[in-house]
Amino acid sequence: MRRRIGPVALVIAGALALAGCGGSDSGGDSGSGKAELSVGSAYMPQPVSDDMAAGFLTVTNKGGADDELTSVTSGIAGQVTVHETVDGAMREVKSLKIPAGGRLELRSGGDHLMFEQLKDKPKEGQTVSVELHFAHSTPVKVEMPVKPATYTPTTGH
Repeated sequence: MRRRIGPVALVIAGALALAGCGGSDSGGDSGSGKAELSVGSAYMPQPVSDDMAAGFLTVTNKGGADDELTSVTSGIAGQVTVHETVDGAMREVKSLKIPAGGRLELRSGGDHLMFEQLKDKPKEGQTVSVELHFAHSTPVKVEMPVKPATYTPTTGH
């Protein structure tokens, strides 16, 4: 005697089959898969200069492959450059690595963004829109709140 499988059972069986197809792309198996990026703790201290500002944020990679922050764009500045800080000296770099299962922290006194040739000087309480570009992942748009010039985050960095 044959049993007939109902529509609900077929849906469940199909979902289970698809879940098993995830392979190394699902999960944090470093060395395979792809990056899964999210951005948090973004802010810009109110600039003291009329033509330059700094920006800070954290990019978290929950995926199984490294990626790199390669550039940043924003309508508020003529250009946005990526800087690293080594032994107290900052220098512009082409990219910053975001390790698989890790994070890239851009923070005051460390690696950061520089907004150059400001078109308007952002004021505390405003929000600056930026778009982060990566070597392998799709761009991410971020709303960066403008904080007091002396702002120091208590969490996230």
